Amino acid sequence: MMDWVPIVFVTFKVLVLGIGMFFAIKWHYDQGKKEKKSETEKRAVLRASGKVAAVFVLSLLGLGLATFFLGSTLGLDLTFP
Repeated sequence: MMDWVPIVFVTFKVLVLGIGMFFAIKWHYDQGKKEKKSETEKRAVLRASGKVAAVFVLSLLGLGLATFFLGSTLGLDLTFP
């Protein structure tokens, strides 16, 4: 009786997410066609995106190192097998 529940829920989830992704991509594509950005605006957006990505990677690295040192300080065995 309960074997069909995951199948229905996963199918529904894939269907809803697929439709949502289709309309999100279509909306962004239509917005891009409606207003053409100048080259300087594109460079500014790319520069800002690069800065955000760099900050994210550095914060992820810092969090990983802090977690490692906290684990070492607490005496956890952090060696690879």
